[in-house]
Amino acid sequence: MRAGAVRYLVVPTAEVAGGARSAEFGEQTIVWVPAEQRLGRASRTVPGLLLVTQVGRSFQDEYPGVTPLLDHGRHLVISAADKPRKRSNQCWRIEPLRPNTTIVETRAVSAARADPDVADLVGALSMTSYRNDLTWLASLPTRHSLSTTFTQAMDFAADRMVALGYQVGRTPITVGGGRSADLIGDRAGVGTNRGLVVVTAHLDSINIAGGPAAAAPGADDNGSGSAGVLELGRLLATRSWQHDTRLILFGGEEEGLFGSKQYVAALPAADRARIRAVLNMDMIATTNTATPTVLLEGAAVSSSQIDALATAAATYTGLKVETSLNPFASDHVPFINAGMPAVLTIEGADSANGHIHSANDTLNFIDWALAAEILRMNIAALAGWLEPTVARRRPQPAGSVVSWGPGRLDVFATGTDSALHHKAYDGAWHDFENLGGVVLG
Repeated sequence: MRAGAVRYLVVPTAEVAGGARSAEFGEQTIVWVPAEQRLGRASRTVPGLLLVTQVGRSFQDEYPGVTPLLDHGRHLVISAADKPRKRSNQCWRIEPLRPNTTIVETRAVSAARADPDVADLVGALSMTSYRNDLTWLASLPTRHSLSTTFTQAMDFAADRMVALGYQVGRTPITVGGGRSADLIGDRAGVGTNRGLVVVTAHLDSINIAGGPAAAAPGADDNGSGSAGVLELGRLLATRSWQHDTRLILFGGEEEGLFGSKQYVAALPAADRARIRAVLNMDMIATTNTATPTVLLEGAAVSSSQIDALATAAATYTGLKVETSLNPFASDHVPFINAGMPAVLTIEGADSANGHIHSANDTLNFIDWALAAEILRMNIAALAGWLEPTVARRRPQPAGSVVSWGPGRLDVFATGTDSALHHKAYDGAWHDFENLGGVVLG
């Protein structure tokens, strides 16, 4: 295939030959002619390819005349011949596509053995509570960072955190020439040498075409993530943990990550050193793919956190997992830039969601089942990072236990055949034949 002077081929990832110049985008890989190779006597040197990372369809909406060579939702490949004069804004970014890289990886992760305590926590997820919070947030005319209704949304969230037992405070931030705030809720762990686990989302919404006063219900972007912080905070408040929990709802995200940038810049060195994980939720409730999919986006510094989330998804959900180490345009980025392990959880193929940043981002397009799956994955991973203080359940014997000396046990149980069965331990387990109708007296 050829676009302008660029010769390229998009093939299934499994069919890519070793040594080819390529970049992987999940189940598709783009392969291209090296830049130094000419396409014939009359042709020019092959121009490079460019990687576009976008929020929603922001780049495609701004440049409808540019046809992507590969479209993988949040990530596009375009020819350098089509590059616009502007190279980035807060909604999209253009950079050279480096050869032999993985931009998005489809993770085939095996399920781990389910932990009964974590399974209980996952099962305690309340979609009624989540739905009520998201419905209330999306009922406001806008949550623009400089609006009075943003303050109302923050009041609502603060009341919810206080009721759950969090110590709550607000940190003023500047957003352009105006002032807004971040909302922070803290809950102390009970261990020694406590680390810190941070759960974040941005509370603000925006209508880019309509301006600050226009309707911006922001149901998916990002009422879904904000309600997710409140629901995960509720679940975490039902247990004791070794480490500290911090919930943050940021302001000013839509205008350029103002809240999270200023939060990270002011974060004391001692707190930076304590951070075990930052879990950021941004757009977790619209299904854009045939299979419910989540993208886990981070960087090398957060690779172990990505692995934990992928394993949690495989163990406790039916989600398809994609991962990317190409962070952009959400509140995980300032943490990553400062060397802290942060991960974005976002619905797969978010560029297919054409409703965000407008009056059309309403509850009509919310998929409650997808949101529930992503929240289940997230709470399972959080449990691992926070470390429960309750003793883990231990296997219980199948029947009565008799100890006849140090390190020596006999276990007796009645089988389904009504016979009495005997298992003994004297440093190793031994099975004995059933005792038939023998009664031990």
